[in-house]
Amino acid sequence: MTMISDNLGSTGDRGFWRGLQVQGNVIGALLMRELHTRYGRENIGYLWIFLEPLSLASAVALLHAGHGLPHGGIHPVPFAILGYALFIMFRGMVTRADGALESNMPLLYHRRVTIFDIMFARALLEAVGTIMAFGVLMSFVMVLGIADPPARLFDLIIGIALLFWISFAISLLICSWTHDNRLVARFVHPITYILMPLSGAFFQISWIPEPYRTWLTWFPLSTIFELLRYGQFHTAKNTYVDIPYLVGWCLLLTYGGLLSIKATRRHIHLQ
Repeated sequence: MTMISDNLGSTGDRGFWRGLQVQGNVIGALLMRELHTRYGRENIGYLWIFLEPLSLASAVALLHAGHGLPHGGIHPVPFAILGYALFIMFRGMVTRADGALESNMPLLYHRRVTIFDIMFARALLEAVGTIMAFGVLMSFVMVLGIADPPARLFDLIIGIALLFWISFAISLLICSWTHDNRLVARFVHPITYILMPLSGAFFQISWIPEPYRTWLTWFPLSTIFELLRYGQFHTAKNTYVDIPYLVGWCLLLTYGGLLSIKATRRHIHLQ
C-alpha cells in the first residue's frame, strides 16, 4: 500500500510540473507573439518595449528637475522617476486590457491557450518595459549623483511585485467587463487619469492633512507607492505600509478577476 501511495504521489508531482512547464511554454509563446505584433522588427523594433516608457518618464523627470527638495529630503527627479515610471506599468496593464480579448480571439481556438495566459503574457510585457525604463533612468541619475542605490532592495522588489499583482488582477476585471460592453470601455482611460493624482505616485501620504491622509491609507495604490519609496530612498518611511492588507486586496481582486474571465469564456462561442 505504501508503494502504491508513493507512486501515485510521484506521478501527481510529475503531472503538476509537466503542466506547469506546458503553461510556461504557452505564456512564453504568447509573449513573443505580443512583442512582435506590438513592436514588429522594423526601425528599432523590440527596443520600443522600454524606449516608450523611458521617453515618457524622462519627460516627467525633466519637468521636476528645476524644483527644490521636497519634504523628506528626497531629490525631485528620482522621486518623479520612481513614481511615474512605475505608474506606467499600472496604467499600461489596465488600459490595454480594454479590447485585449477581441484582438486575441483567434488564439482561443488552441485548446491550451486561455484568457488568463493571454492577459498574463501582456502584463509581463508591460512590466518588463517599465521596469527596464525605471532601471535605466535611475541608474542615470545615480551616475549624475542626484540619487543613491536602493536603500532597501528587498522592499523595493516586494513593492514592484505587489504593483504588478494588483495591476494584473485589475486588468482581468477590465478585460471581462469591457468585452462586448463599449460603455464600460469608455470609462477605462479617464479613470486611469483620475487615479494618477490619487495613486501616491507623486506625493507621500505624510504630506497630506487629515482626514484625507487616513482615507488614502485605505487605498492600496497609495500604500504600494509608499512601500516603493521606502525601498528606494533612505529617508522614506514605511509608517503607512501594511503588506498583509495589500496582499488581501490583491487576493480579492485576483479572485474576482478569475471568476470574471471564467464567466466571460463561457459566453464566447468560437466559429
